[in-house]
Amino acid sequence: MSETVTEDEIRSHHDHLGHEVGRDVVIQIEQMNKWYGDFHVLRDVDLTVHRGERIVICGPSGSGKSTTIRCINRLEEHQQGRILVDGVELNNDVKNIEAIRREVGMVFQHFNLFPHLTVLENCVLAPIWVRKEPRKEAEERAMQLLERVKIPDQAKKYPGQLSGGQQQRVAIARSLCMQPKIMLFDEPTSALDPEMIKEVLDTMVTLAEEGMTMLCVTHEMGFAKTVADRVIFMDRGQIVEENEPHAFFNTPQNERTKLFLSQILAH
Repeated sequence: MSETVTEDEIRSHHDHLGHEVGRDVVIQIEQMNKWYGDFHVLRDVDLTVHRGERIVICGPSGSGKSTTIRCINRLEEHQQGRILVDGVELNNDVKNIEAIRREVGMVFQHFNLFPHLTVLENCVLAPIWVRKEPRKEAEERAMQLLERVKIPDQAKKYPGQLSGGQQQRVAIARSLCMQPKIMLFDEPTSALDPEMIKEVLDTMVTLAEEGMTMLCVTHEMGFAKTVADRVIFMDRGQIVEENEPHAFFNTPQNERTKLFLSQILAH
């Protein structure tokens, strides 16, 4: 569990961020439903995300959080409802799926790096093959991004030679190499040792400060309080409650939200 963040720190951090959330909608989810066989995993999910907005999605295990964000780039397929990403509808049209995946970066719980490729090779693979970038350009951008996540000195190493925190920062840099408009994080710190969590969260805070549109599934409530514009609580496949962080943590409305917060904040 993250260390406690005081109200003043939260306020000053939000003042410091001073970002403008664009009014244009980048993700629109309408009445999304999904089943695994007979199990109704997502129920009538509605969500609107504006450009530059940072949203944290929390909730108990099995509540549909990860499935929701995995539907946004078609890693999971929804059966009912609509998802539009930057005006493009996510349906069975392969061209649409490819177009959306070029705009949406994703960082997973497990780093999903290629173990037989160096850090630099992991970062340039997609820009060269998918965006057809010249290798020199791709490598220059990759090095700038490894600098940004504070591990340029690891470029020639293999993932197995890095700590978990370093590997996750490589995974973030690799996603950014595709110059996405939106970043999805699926429990990016849950596989890490406690002392490595901060370095990954710090990288994510920096991204937030730069105005990246972000959706993050996490149990790191300190991060949610500090960075999120909106916190969404899911339970049993539904969005049960959403609010700006101060109201969400201090005056939750729903009994299920109150119970969840009492359990998670007690740790």
